Amino acid sequence: MKFTKMHGIGNDYVYVNCLEEEVKNPGPIAKYVSDRHCGIGSDGLILIKPSDTADFEMDMYNSDGSQGAMCGNGIRCVGKYVYDYGLTDKTHLEIQTKSGIKYLDLQIEDGKTAMIKVNMGSPILAAKEIPVVSDKEQVIDEPICVDGVEYRMTGVSMGNPHAIVYMDDVDGLDIEKLGPKFENHERFPDRVNTEFVKVLDKETVQMRVWERGAGETMACGTGACAVAVACILNGLTKEHVTVKLLGGDLEIFWDRSADVVYMTGPAATVFDGEIDLSGVE
Repeated sequence: MKFTKMHGIGNDYVYVNCLEEEVKNPGPIAKYVSDRHCGIGSDGLILIKPSDTADFEMDMYNSDGSQGAMCGNGIRCVGKYVYDYGLTDKTHLEIQTKSGIKYLDLQIEDGKTAMIKVNMGSPILAAKEIPVVSDKEQVIDEPICVDGVEYRMTGVSMGNPHAIVYMDDVDGLDIEKLGPKFENHERFPDRVNTEFVKVLDKETVQMRVWERGAGETMACGTGACAVAVACILNGLTKEHVTVKLLGGDLEIFWDRSADVVYMTGPAATVFDGEIDLSGVE
């Protein structure tokens, strides 16, 4: 299988051009290629497919083999891939995902894609639709008991579920212990991505993320969008928010008049390669 390794501020995936390649068992392949010792090493697998309703389709799989709905960093890389590898000459793209069609604007420098702005759509705040188990219609600054400790969380979906938790210190967080406790908590029927956030000022926050099916990652685009929405709902920041992640910064803007979240950030190509998948089941 021919592939390209790419990342969006450290959130790395293996990309396959399925206009030319056929991937019959993506779940097991995602698990195999994601292994950082015996495989390529990544947070998952993203297949770039033809689409009847958009310019291309993004089909993503987490490092544990489970299928994901949407990845903000991943979709920026899809935009860079299809332009840089000559699959399109458009700089305004429609990408089909499991959470609907997303719209990309590409900034081109020296013939290559440098920055990508993504219309991430409207945030989902209804508890049942995220989903989060709650007796309230929305989950905003609501208590949750995890491993005997009470935290305050805000629930947002950007195509996949997020729980945003505010802390005074995220650098010293034992995320390997706490992350799985949140991910598999009974209040999240479909598991959850958890963002642990420190507010730095009215325009800047620091975030670490534990992603369902992948563990801690260097960045999460949908998570950064969810964090910005949660910060605004809680009166902690303005509508333009710089989200600082382990891999770099993302610029998030929630246009509340149109109820649309925009994410702007870079994407990078690491290398091209070919991998033998014989024996992968």
